[in-house]
Parts: sequence; C-alpha cells; structure tokens
Amino acid sequence: MNKTFKIYAVIFIIVMVILALLEVNKKETTDWRKNFDINEKSPFGLYVFSHEAKDLFKNKLKKVDQVPYEYYNQFKKEPHNIIVIENDIDKESWKKILDQVSKGSDAMLMVSRMPKDISDSIGYYDSEISFEDENVLKLTDNKYQNDFIKLDKFPSGRGFSFIKPNVEILGKTVEKKNSDQANFIKVKFGKGTIYAHSEPLFLTNYYLLKPGSIKYAQDVFSYLPDRETLWFVKSNSKTSRFFMRFVLANPALKYAWWIFLGGLVLFIFFNAKRKQRIVAVIEPLRNTSLDFVKSIGNLYLQEGDFHDMMAKKAQYFLNKVRIDLLIDTKELDTEFAKKLQLKTGKPMEMIVEAIDLIKRAQDPYASVMKEDLARINKLLDDILK
Repeated sequence: MNKTFKIYAVIFIIVMVILALLEVNKKETTDWRKNFDINEKSPFGLYVFSHEAKDLFKNKLKKVDQVPYEYYNQFKKEPHNIIVIENDIDKESWKKILDQVSKGSDAMLMVSRMPKDISDSIGYYDSEISFEDENVLKLTDNKYQNDFIKLDKFPSGRGFSFIKPNVEILGKTVEKKNSDQANFIKVKFGKGTIYAHSEPLFLTNYYLLKPGSIKYAQDVFSYLPDRETLWFVKSNSKTSRFFMRFVLANPALKYAWWIFLGGLVLFIFFNAKRKQRIVAVIEPLRNTSLDFVKSIGNLYLQEGDFHDMMAKKAQYFLNKVRIDLLIDTKELDTEFAKKLQLKTGKPMEMIVEAIDLIKRAQDPYASVMKEDLARINKLLDDILK
C-alpha cells in the first residue's frame, strides 16, 4: 500500500474517532427551544402534558400523528373534540378542521401564529406582540377568575386584536407596563365552537411542573364537552440526539452525505496512487558578468588609477561613435564636434567639454582627479542617450 494513502487513511480514522468521542462525551445542556414535542423532556416539550392528558380527558383522548387532511379522508367521525397544540399543519388540514367544527365538533386551537384565512374565519384580524420578559395568563370567567399562571421564561407575548363582536373573550394576558390583551377566545362556527389560545407555552414541562400551574390548564380544557377527543400531534417517534440527526433525517441530505464520504475515500485512494513524485528544483546558472564588472570597478577604485579608468571610458565612447554614429574619430577637431552635435542633437558646449576631457584622458602626462572621472562618465553617457 502506498505510504501517502496510509497517511490519509490514518488521518481519516483519527477524525472519525474524534467525532465519535465528542458525541459520546458531550455534556448534556438544557434545550430551551420551543419544540412542543410529546416525547421531549426538555423545558418546552410536552412530555408531562402527554402523560397527564389521559386522566384530564377521562381516557377519551386519542393521539393522531397523521395530518388532519389525511385522517379525515380515511375516517368519518361523529361530532368530537379537536386539539391542536403549536402544530405546523397545512392549509388543507385547517380547512378540514373547520369543516368538522361546522358539523358540530369543538376545536381547541393553541397556536401562537394562526394562518390569516383561519384567523379571519375565527373572528380576529391580527395578533399583538409584546416583548416583556414575563407576564400572567388569567381567565376572565367569574368561576375561574382566581386561577392564573405566571410565565417568567420566554413568553411569546402574543394576543388577539381587532376582535369581531361575535367573539367571546375567555382569557387575557396581564403585564406590568402594558394594558391587558386577549389571549383566549371563543367563537361559534356552524354547529360547533372554536376555542383559540395564543400562548400554548403554559402546557410545556417547565410550567406544568410548577406548583399550582396544572389548575390553569384544567380550567382551559374544561370548556370542551365530555366526549371523544382527537389530539393531532407532531410525531410519535423519539427524536434522535445524534449530532447528524438533521442531515440523516432528510433523504436528500442523507444521500448527499454518504456520496460525499464515498467520494472522499475514492479521492484519497486514487490521489495517493497517482500523485507525482516531487521534482527537485534546479537553480539556473548565475550570470556572473555583473559580478565581474563590479569586482573590476572596485579594484580600480581601490588602486586610485583614475587616469586609466578615464582613458578606457574615452576609448569605449569613441568606439561607440564609430560603430553607431559612423563618425571618424581620428581627429578630435571642430569638424568632429559639428558632426557629433548633428548626430546626437546635444548642445555644442557639452560636446566641446567632452572632447577636452577625452583629450586629457588620452594624454599620458595629464593630471586627472576623481572629479574629472565622474564628470566625463556623466557627459559621455548623456551624449549617447
């Protein structure tokens, strides 16, 4: 087996082991999500209510995990009670519920966000929202006026507004800084009755386990007659706590996850076998001409032989003039100066000064200073530009 493939395989195994250990050893944290799941023991699940509901409805309660549309298409029912607690059901299912109510059934709808066409049918046009940290749910009926429940943890603050005249208010939300608003209403619909409560949070585990809270829930459901009751729940299956539960719960995401893992394994396998060996970097040969020139220049500078350097610069210049400008350099006279001025376009003063310096460089007995070398170097370079 290729050595690189072994390394990839070991890394992959280590990553999977780390994920498994994190899943096994992760600490239990309180889940404060408002899931309203009958199997959840988290604060805002319905586990407690689900187990107490049988006694509350005198063993006449039936939990239905089908949507109302499918259920009522399969079964024809006599007038009965219907309960919906924060269940996101479809529009056609809502219509089926209204149809059953119109035929004599009673519905207890505990939903914080009612679909608009359903709320219009019930008898209100909008819902108010408060952002207070806590409030009190209180019934307005005289026989229940002493029963209330305090919501001190994440209340939705929703209530009913623009209520039609035929709607009876059964409960309200009381807050310190805001005026009271209706949260529990009753309306006749055909032969039946609809009860709508905008704050289903009081049925969750967190509040039902508080002393005295169960009485409020009993009072709310006491409005339903003593007969068969259907509770349309979200699901009867236990929700997995595996960290990949959302991906594995959706077929499309699940197949994409397995395809990704399979593709990753294939990539590692083929990449390890086909990977080209590293090609050594060969440094190109250095051009040492520049280093040579610098060395020679430093040598002349150290020796202080400015005259010789000046003579070589003059010789190089005259050679360029002969080859590039085609001017005879035998005699550095006035005629030479005129030709050089015409060919280069430089001022005559510059050319005359350059010729004088060239003649000094060619004279072996002339005295040359460092400044003369710098001056001739600049002049000759400027003329040939």
